[in-house]
Amino acid sequence: MQQTQNTAQSGSWKITYFFDSDQNETNHFNGFTFTFNENGSLVGVNGSTTITGTWSVTDSNSSDDDGGSSDVDFNIFFASPPDFEELSDDWDIISVTNSKIELTDVSGGNGGTDFLTFEKI
Repeated sequence: MQQTQNTAQSGSWKITYFFDSDQNETNHFNGFTFTFNENGSLVGVNGSTTITGTWSVTDSNSSDDDGGSSDVDFNIFFASPPDFEELSDDWDIISVTNSKIELTDVSGGNGGTDFLTFEKI
């Protein structure tokens, strides 16, 4: 869990893949650079546009765990705009390397599977 936090905090990231239930929405985040800060803030910047949200990594003992198969959740929350709200979830971690974070989530409503990949810049 700590290793995942340290990796996320170690530099700037871009979204290289975002599949939301039934369509690829990666292009909604073209040009954005994401920074996972130690204080729990998550900042997306594209030129003069700055979008701020929150992030955390929690284990199965956390109150916001969705009871999914993974013991560790990668939590992302953005209150707005709508494209960024789509990223808000308690993601299950597929894999974490020094240069890539791959996440997935099975949607409760329609049962679709979402995928989110960050790659270090």
